[in-house]
Amino acid sequence: MKPLQTYHVTPALPEALQPLRALAYNLFWCWHTEVIDLFRRVDRDLWEATGHNPVRMLGEVRQQRLAHLAQDEGFLAQMRRATERLESYVAGDGYVRRGCEAQDLRVAYFSAEFGLTECLPIYSGGLGMLAGDHIKSASDLGVPLAGVGLLYQQGYFRQFLNSDGWQQEQYPENDFSTLPVEPCHGEDGQPVVVEVAFPEGPVRARVWKIQVGRVPVFALDTNIPENPAGPLRDITDQLYGGNGETRLRQEIVLGIGGLRALDKLGQRPSVCHMNEGHAAFLALERIRLAMTEHNLSFAQAREATVAGNVFTTHTPVPAGHDRFDLELMTEYFTAYAKELGLAFAEFMDLGRERPGDQVEPFCMTVLALRLASGANGVSQLHGEVSRKMWVNVWPSVPVEEVPIAHITNGIHARSWVSGDMAELYDRSLGPRWADDPMDRAVWERMEQMPDEELWRTHERRRERLVAFARGRLRAQLERVGAPTRQIRAAGEALDPKVLTIGFARRFATYKRATLLLHDMEHLSGILNAADRPVQIIFAGKAHPADNAGKELIRTLVRAARREDLRLRMAFLEDYDQQVARYLVQGVDVWLNTPLRPLEASGTSGMKAMVNGALNCSVPDGWWPEGYNGTNGWSIGRGESYDDVDYQNEVEGRALYDLLEREIAPLFYERGQDGIPRGWVERVKSSLRTLAPVFNTNRMVLEYTRRFYLPSAVQFNGLNQDERKAALALAEWKARVRAAWPDVQVVSAICDGQPNLTVGDRFRVKAMVKLGKLAPEDVLVQVWHGQVDARDEIVDAATLDLACEGVTSGVASFVGEVACAVSGRQGFAVRVLPRHEHVPNPVSLGLIRWA
Repeated sequence: MKPLQTYHVTPALPEALQPLRALAYNLFWCWHTEVIDLFRRVDRDLWEATGHNPVRMLGEVRQQRLAHLAQDEGFLAQMRRATERLESYVAGDGYVRRGCEAQDLRVAYFSAEFGLTECLPIYSGGLGMLAGDHIKSASDLGVPLAGVGLLYQQGYFRQFLNSDGWQQEQYPENDFSTLPVEPCHGEDGQPVVVEVAFPEGPVRARVWKIQVGRVPVFALDTNIPENPAGPLRDITDQLYGGNGETRLRQEIVLGIGGLRALDKLGQRPSVCHMNEGHAAFLALERIRLAMTEHNLSFAQAREATVAGNVFTTHTPVPAGHDRFDLELMTEYFTAYAKELGLAFAEFMDLGRERPGDQVEPFCMTVLALRLASGANGVSQLHGEVSRKMWVNVWPSVPVEEVPIAHITNGIHARSWVSGDMAELYDRSLGPRWADDPMDRAVWERMEQMPDEELWRTHERRRERLVAFARGRLRAQLERVGAPTRQIRAAGEALDPKVLTIGFARRFATYKRATLLLHDMEHLSGILNAADRPVQIIFAGKAHPADNAGKELIRTLVRAARREDLRLRMAFLEDYDQQVARYLVQGVDVWLNTPLRPLEASGTSGMKAMVNGALNCSVPDGWWPEGYNGTNGWSIGRGESYDDVDYQNEVEGRALYDLLEREIAPLFYERGQDGIPRGWVERVKSSLRTLAPVFNTNRMVLEYTRRFYLPSAVQFNGLNQDERKAALALAEWKARVRAAWPDVQVVSAICDGQPNLTVGDRFRVKAMVKLGKLAPEDVLVQVWHGQVDARDEIVDAATLDLACEGVTSGVASFVGEVACAVSGRQGFAVRVLPRHEHVPNPVSLGLIRWA
C-alpha cells in the first residue's frame, strides 16, 4: 500500500541538546573519539544497535533519556567541548598553514564510492576507503575541495554465508532520513534536482550533502517521484549492481549529472579529479558547457577545460576498466555527440586505444587519459605497470615516458588508529602524530616509547579482537541453525595470547586468499605448534557475480571447520569498516598475497601498520616502497613465473618458511618480563619508517602540489581574457597536427669517437625538415643512455638541442652530450611539438624519431 502523503519526523531534542544535531550531521565525529564518546554516552546499547549512526540514534533514543541528559551537567560540559572543537576545526585554515595557496583553486573530487563511516554504506572496498580518507585529509589540510558521488538506496550488499559456506547477498534499503545526509536546497527553498537525458527520456536526480569536517560531499539520488517507477528510478539502487547498461547509466549520472549538480549549487570547480574512470564523462560535460556558454568549437572547448582535469587509475586488472560496446554507446550518446559537434566515430575514438578500430569498445579509462592534463597510478610499481598497460594511447612514446605518474596511496591515520593506541601516541609522541603525520621527527620518538606500554596496549587490542570474533562466529552459527554444541564451541575459537594473522580484503582470485592453504597438513602443523601456535582470521566479500571468488570463501570456511583447525582459523562474514577496524587494530601480522603485479597499492596493511602490526606481503603494490628488511617481511623478491601454479607453490612454501623460521620464533622469544623485545623493536622500526610516509595527508598534499595547483594555474591562465590562450592553443595544435607528416629528421651526426672517457663531451648536430612549422614550434632532443643486450637505450636522459638557423626549410639544431658514466652508451634524436601551454610535450603523442 503506497502512502497518500509522506512526511518527515525529526527527533524532539530539548533546547539544551540542540548542538547534538550539528555534531551528528558533520562526519567530523567519525575520526574524533571525543565526539564518539559523547554519542556513546547518550545510549551505549543504542549506539551499537544503530550501527554507530548518531542521527538514527537520536531519533530512537527515549525522550526520558534526552530529558535526563539535558539536566546532566557533566554531559552538557562534554557536549560543549565537542561543539567548540568542531567549530574551531571548521573555522581553521589548515590549507594556508601548509603553504599551498592558489588563487581560485576549487577542486571537485568525483568517485563512485566513498568509505566515510560504516553507518553510511556507499562503499564496497579499497577504492571507497581511499576516497573517504582522501576527503578527510583534504578537510584536515584545508584543501578547497568538494566530493561528488552517488547516494545508493541499497548500497553494497550485506554478506552472509549459508551452511555450506557459500556467500549470499542481502540488500537492505537505506533510509536517508536516518542517515547523516541532508538534502540540498536552492535559493528558492526547493530541493536541488538535476536532469540528464536518457533514451527513455530525462532522468532527474536529487542532490544530497554529506558534510565531512570542512569538506562537503554531494551525492546524487535518482529514486525520487519525478522519475517513473522502474529502471530509471533504480539507477542509484546498488553500488556495482546490475549489468553493463546499469553501470553506464550510473556513470552518466555521476559524471554528467554530478557536474551539473555543482553548477546548480554554485560550486563550479577549476580542477576536477576523476577517482577511477567511472566519472570520466564529466570531462565531456565540461567541454559541452564551455561550447554552449562561450560559443566555442569542440577543439577550443577541449583546450579550455582539459587543463583542469586530473585522473587517477586504481587497478592493473583489465576487468577493472569499464568498457561499453558500440551498440550501447550509440543508444545513449548519439544525441550527445551531436551536441559536441562530433561525428559518432570521432566520439567513439575518444574512448579507444586505437582510434578508427570499429570493433574496439569504448573504454572509460582511455577517455579519462585523453581528457586529463595529469594522470597517475597509486604506487610506484603501479605507475610502471600502468605506463605499459596504456602505452597504445600514445603511439611512438617510449613506455617510460608515457604520461602516467604515480602518487602512492596512504591512510587517514586518525580514522584507523584504536583509541588505546591513540592515547599511547598522545602520551609518547604528542598530538602531532595525528595533526601532522608526515613529520618524521614525530615518529622518531618511537625509540623513547617504553616497550612494555607498546606491547601491553597491543595485547589489549588483540584480546578485544578475539572477543569480537567469537561473538561474530556465534552469531553466524546461530543464523544458519547450527547445533548448540557447535555454537558453544565458537566461544573457544581463537586464543587472545596466540600470534594472530589477519587477511581481509575483496575476494578476487588474483589476491590468492587460499595461498596459505596449499599444503593443509603443513599448515595444521604451523597453527597447532605446541610452543609457537599461530591463528589466522579471514574476512572479505566477493562480487555477487564472481563465483570464483565465492569458491575461495567456501574453501576457507570449510578449512576452518576442520577439527584440527577450528580453534586456529576463522572467517568473519559481512566485512565492513567495523570489522576492518577490529582486525587492523588487533592482529599481530597483516598478510597480503596478491599475484604480482596485480595489486595496485593496497591500504589495509597501512592501517594495520599504524596500529602496531607487522606486514608480511608479496612485494606488490605499496610494499616495495615500504619494506626495508627490518620493518616486516617480504614473501619472495618479486620473481615472476610463467606457470602460475608453480608460482603459488613456491610462494606458499616461502610463506610457511617465514612463519616457522622467522615470524613465530620472533613473536614467542620473550624475556623474563614476558615482553618480546625483538618483536617490539621491529614494530617500532615499522612505525618509524612507514607511518610518516603512507598517510593521506602526505598523499593529498602531493596531489595538491603536483596536480591540483599546476592544473588550476594552467586552467585559469587558459580561460582568462575571454579564453584567448585556449583559442590560440587549439589553433596551434590543429596547425601542428596538419603539418606533422612533413616533419623529418634529415640527418643526425656527432663528432665523438667510438671510445670516450667519463667527463668527455661530444657535439650532436641534427638537421630537421620542419615543413610549415617554425623552430619555436618544436623541441629537438637527444635521447641518450646505456644500451642493453637487446640494443635498447635504458634509463635514458634527454638533452634539448638549440636551433642554429634555418636554410631552405631545414633547421639545424646542436648541443653537447656529457659522458657521465662508463659502459656501452648510445643516443637517438627526436622531434616533439613545443608550446608554453603544453607542460609535457609527449602528451600530444606526436614524435618524429631519426
